[in-house]
Amino acid sequence: MIKLLVFTLVGIGAQIVDGTLGMAFGVTATTLLVLSGTGAAHASAAVHFAEVATTLASGASHWRFGNIDWKVVLRLGVPGGIGAFLGATVLSRISTEAAAPVTAGILLAIGVFLVIRFSSRPPVEFATSEKTAHSAKFLTPLGLFGGFIDASGGGGWGPVTTSTLLTTGRSAPRTVIGSVSASEFIVSASASVGFLLGLGSDFFDNLLIIAGLALGGVIAAPIAAWLVSRITPGVLGTGVGGLLVLTNARSLFKYFGIDGAPRTIGYVLIVVVAVGLTVLAWRKSRAAAAAAADAPAETAAAVDTDTAAVDTAADTETAGKGSADTAQVPVR
Repeated sequence: MIKLLVFTLVGIGAQIVDGTLGMAFGVTATTLLVLSGTGAAHASAAVHFAEVATTLASGASHWRFGNIDWKVVLRLGVPGGIGAFLGATVLSRISTEAAAPVTAGILLAIGVFLVIRFSSRPPVEFATSEKTAHSAKFLTPLGLFGGFIDASGGGGWGPVTTSTLLTTGRSAPRTVIGSVSASEFIVSASASVGFLLGLGSDFFDNLLIIAGLALGGVIAAPIAAWLVSRITPGVLGTGVGGLLVLTNARSLFKYFGIDGAPRTIGYVLIVVVAVGLTVLAWRKSRAAAAAAADAPAETAAAVDTDTAAVDTAADTETAGKGSADTAQVPVR
C-alpha cells in the first residue's frame, strides 16, 4: 500500500507538469521513480505502458476539437514508434548499473533543454500561423530521434518534438500539440512492446507502478487544468527543467563518486543558475502578458482615431457643400 501511494504521488506530480506544459510527463515520472529506487529500464517501461492509455485519451480529445493534422501524426509517429522500439530494446538489454548513468545523462540533457527553451523564449511568443505541414524528410529523422530518446531516457518525446515544431512556426500551436499528443500513442505502444520483449516476465513486476501512475494522473488532471491558468508555462517549464538537472546531476555525482567540495559547488551552481533563469522567464512572461493586454487598447484607440478622422472629413465635406450652395443663391 505504501508503494502504491508513492507511485500515485509520482503520477500526480508528473501529470501536473504535463497538464500545464503539454509535455514532460515521462521525464518527470521517470526521474521521480529512479529516485525512489526503481531501475531505469523498469521505470521507463512502467511510464510508457501507463502513457498508452493517457495518450489515447489525449489524442481522442484533440481529434474531437479539431487539433490534429493526420499527415503530421503519421510522418512523425511511425518513425517515432520505430525509434522508441529500438530505444526500449537497447535499455532493456543493458545492466541496471550501466543504464543508470545513461538515463540520468539523457534526462539531465532534457532538463537543460527545457531550461534554455522556456527561459529564452516563453511559449506565448511562438508563431500562430496556419502554414503547410512539414515534409516527411524533416519529420522522419525528428520522430526517430525523439522516439529513441523517449524510450531510452524514460521520456523526451514532447520536449524534443513539440518544441522543435513550435519554434519553426509552420503550424498553429494547437495543431502541433494535438498532433504530437496523438502520435505519442504510437510511440508509447511501440516502446511498451520493446520493453515487454526485452524484459520478458520481469515486465509484469511493474503493474503496481503502472496502477499508481495512472491513478495519480487521473487525480491530478483537474488540478493541472486549474494551475495552467495560474502559473505561466515559461516559469513552470524553467523550474521543472532546473529540477531535472539537479536530481539527475545528483545521480551522476553518486555514480562517478564525486564527493565533498566539488559536489557542493556543483549543486550551488545548478541552483543559482536555475533560480536566475526562472526569474528571467517570469519577467519575460509578465512583459509578454502586459504587451498582450495593451494590444486591444491600442487597437481600440486606433479605431477611434480613424473614426474621428472619417467623421471630421465628412463634416468638412458637408460644410464645404453648404458653403457652395449658399454662394450660388442670388442676393435680391
